[in-house]
Amino acid sequence: MVEAAALLCPISYLEHISTQFVIRMVDMHLDQMILAMGIHQLNFRSDWGINLLNSICDGHVDCNDLLTSITGKNCCFNNSRVDFYLDYEPHPSSAKNFHHLFQMIRKGTFSKYDYGILKNLIEYGQLKPPAFDLSLIPKSLPLLMAYGGNDALADVADFQHTLKELQSTPQLIYLENYGHVDFIVSTTAKEDFHDQLIGFFRSWGKSSSS
Repeated sequence: MVEAAALLCPISYLEHISTQFVIRMVDMHLDQMILAMGIHQLNFRSDWGINLLNSICDGHVDCNDLLTSITGKNCCFNNSRVDFYLDYEPHPSSAKNFHHLFQMIRKGTFSKYDYGILKNLIEYGQLKPPAFDLSLIPKSLPLLMAYGGNDALADVADFQHTLKELQSTPQLIYLENYGHVDFIVSTTAKEDFHDQLIGFFRSWGKSSSS
C-alpha cells in the first residue's frame, strides 16, 4: 500500500523524552486518573481540560510558553502566530492513546498496548505486550526521515534507536536548531527541507517508473 514515505520528526521510542509538560502529566498518573473517571477523550480546550491544564502548569511547569513546554524549543516559526497555533495544539486524543504513550514512557519500551496480564494473554497470547518490530518495514521501501536537535518529543537518541531497528538506510535530514513544531510551521522550511523532500519523491517516482 505504501510505495515511499517521508517521516518528519517521527516518534517511536520515548526513553529520552524531555518535554516538561508531558513528564509532569506522566508523574501525575494523569492517564490512569482519566481512565478511572470514565473519560474517553482528553481535550485541553474543554472546560474540564482547561482546569486540568491549570493544575499541570500551577507551580510545576512554566506554561508562559506553552508550545515550548510541550514540544521543545522551536527556532523558526512566526511568534506572532502562537495564539493561532494554540487554537489547534495540543490536539484532542483518546484517553487510551494517552495511556498507551505513557505506558511506553514509564517502561522505556516501544510496544503494543498493555491491557494487563489476563487480557494480554487473550489479545497477544503472552503475559506482556509484544514490542513493535520495525525490522518488518521492508528494506525496499524508500524512506526519508528528518529530525531536529531541539525536539523534546522525538529526542535525537531515541531517533537513533529507531534507525538501528530498521533494515534499510533512509535518506536523513538533520536540523540542529529545529524543535518538534518547526517541521510543521517553520518559515524557512522550503530551504531547510521541503526542497529535499520534494526531490526525494521526484527521484523515487522516476526510478519506479523506469
